[in-house]
Amino acid sequence: MTGATESALVTGGGGFLGAAIVAMLVKEGVRVRTFCRGRYPALAALGVEQVRGDLREARAVAAACAGMDVVYHTAAKAGVWGDFDEYAAINVTGTEHVLAACRAHRVKRLIYTSSPSVVFDGRGHAGIDESVPYPAVQAAPYPATKARAEQAVVRAGQNDLLTVSLRPHLIWGPGDNHLVPGIIRRAGRLKRIGDGTNIVDTVYIENAARAHLLAAEKLKETPALSGNVYFIGQGEPVPLWDMIDRILAAAGKGPVTGQLSPRTAKLTAACLEWLYRWLPLPGEPSLTRFMAAELSTDHWFTIDAARRDLGYEPLVSIEAGLARLARWLQENPVC
Repeated sequence: MTGATESALVTGGGGFLGAAIVAMLVKEGVRVRTFCRGRYPALAALGVEQVRGDLREARAVAAACAGMDVVYHTAAKAGVWGDFDEYAAINVTGTEHVLAACRAHRVKRLIYTSSPSVVFDGRGHAGIDESVPYPAVQAAPYPATKARAEQAVVRAGQNDLLTVSLRPHLIWGPGDNHLVPGIIRRAGRLKRIGDGTNIVDTVYIENAARAHLLAAEKLKETPALSGNVYFIGQGEPVPLWDMIDRILAAAGKGPVTGQLSPRTAKLTAACLEWLYRWLPLPGEPSLTRFMAAELSTDHWFTIDAARRDLGYEPLVSIEAGLARLARWLQENPVC
């Protein structure tokens, strides 16, 4: 795929997706640099150049982009709760810094990691494509700021940079430090929201990372793709709560047994949000209205555009991915 003579910067290269992209690039013979707030022994072991810095620091971002042929911008503030200004500073302003640095240093291509949540309007999405518009009102700081960042990347791609934005959904697999551990640590306390039949598409980590490399290569071959946005998934929509049960089984845990109606879940979430906001309480609520809506509605997207334009195919199936996850969890149990 990617040429061995190229140099690539991966922002958030120490994270779950970023590290998987780095590993693939190194295997391809690409000279890799990462931009993260910390240092990571695993990256050092790969011989990767690590630059420490913060997306909110324009000069640091610019220095990291110098001399790069392609930038994979995966770094972001994720989550379902927190201060909007902090989300905006990292996700929006940070992305603007990346765009400015790419312009200043004539970086040839930018691959931006977005999220399907940027078009979530509180209702179910079944089989939608990239033509679905952004909602007038966003339900949480994360999708709101990711949408603004994605729009900035799209505008740049239509004007003065070569960009592609990818929307991977619910990335999971070995090495996951967010979704899978969150599910496992809640084993025994999780409750289904709704009747459990809502359908979602997820994406295995290796498939998600490979999509980013494909996007960079296809953008190089076909600059007319610049400014495009693509959903990335397994192409195997499944009932959400069945998938959660399968992840729990991979960790040797039993299935989810309790259940809440969507109405009860949303009322509970609203109360929790009020308590955390006005008392205030440390940490984040165990359930928010955004989470309640996401956990009780359909979220699956056609990946036809990614297949057509990028040559993307999810090479690792859900079954194979779960087998790999089970083996990894045996060696790396979640406490």
